[in-house]
Amino acid sequence: MAVTVLANATLVLPDRLVPNANVAAENGRIAEVGAARAGAIDLGGMYLAPGFVDLHVHGGDGADFMDGTAEAFRTVCRCHAKHGTTSLTPTSTVATGPQYDKFLALCAELYGDVPNGARIVGSHFYGPYFARPARGCHPDQEFLIPSAANADRFTKLAEMMPLVVTVAPEIENAEWLVRTYAPRGVRFNAGHSHATFSQVEAAVSWGVRHVDHLFCAMSDRARLRQSQTYPMRGGVLEATLYFDELTTEVIADGKHLSPDLLRLAYKAKGPDRLALVTDSMRAVDLPDGEYWFGADGSGERVLKKDGVGVTLDGTALASCVMGMDHCLRTMHFAARVPLPEAVRMATLTPARVLGVEKEIGSLEVGKRADFVVLDRELNVRRVFVGGQEVLGERGA
Repeated sequence: MAVTVLANATLVLPDRLVPNANVAAENGRIAEVGAARAGAIDLGGMYLAPGFVDLHVHGGDGADFMDGTAEAFRTVCRCHAKHGTTSLTPTSTVATGPQYDKFLALCAELYGDVPNGARIVGSHFYGPYFARPARGCHPDQEFLIPSAANADRFTKLAEMMPLVVTVAPEIENAEWLVRTYAPRGVRFNAGHSHATFSQVEAAVSWGVRHVDHLFCAMSDRARLRQSQTYPMRGGVLEATLYFDELTTEVIADGKHLSPDLLRLAYKAKGPDRLALVTDSMRAVDLPDGEYWFGADGSGERVLKKDGVGVTLDGTALASCVMGMDHCLRTMHFAARVPLPEAVRMATLTPARVLGVEKEIGSLEVGKRADFVVLDRELNVRRVFVGGQEVLGERGA
């Protein structure tokens, strides 16, 4: 099989930049790092980073993973590949039972599929086990109490691929859910929750290890004080910052969180416990206007405006509308995070959160040949998945 050699690159490693370097890919894997070969693609000193890994993504280019078709899945994967994402976990929304089942079936059908876009490397089952008061912009549809009847059905996917399930620690039977299915390989996140600090501490003891979109759709001291005069209590926010066992993620689109909050998250959790995610919906790469968040025709109507998704009345956030490249630029330029660490939060850290760091997430021999070429302003110029170019050379 032909060897692809990317030469004269500035490699972005997890801890440093390496100029004047080369990477060779063969049979979809990284074969060499540092040695030049004939037939090289000269990158002219541009950055060569691992392909981005998105743990939390709903849609793009007019499609949502809840639309329930293979073509919708592939449309979203192609959209995010343009922004440097080469691996992702389709993420569901609050929906109905049949829609949940269809989403999981399509994740199984398309697992590992590379339709000229990002590879599907897992599934993020997100919605039925939220706390309804913390649903955010999600449709007000089927919220479930965990039971064998629904959980057995929803977690079968963990037998064949990485499966992440989000649960609010305060809902009934949350402990049973985590203690029953974590030993079976299901990875549990806390999210869309108004839990107290002590409830999150308990969830950590059950086996919860990650928290969805820090600062968003979660309790904190101020929210919990509305229901109890004293003593003031910490919530999901404070517990996430406190417990080293918990990794978390930020939507670094510059709209959900200000640069100072991004800096706080980075300082408190560090680049090995903080991942970048897009949490983006179908309006990525489309004009401003109204869109369905969730399944087309039965989700929640939201508005794309001023570079972010908002509710129709404009009073609350309603998902991101940007790709991972934009989040990387925000983290590096606005939050002033060093480039190797900002890239690590978009690559190796999310790969570790998902448990697939031996396959993806860094430029190491033997790993999948997933690359993104970035110019000095961190614009995506080329993208390779498994050594095959899916986004050709772009001008500056």
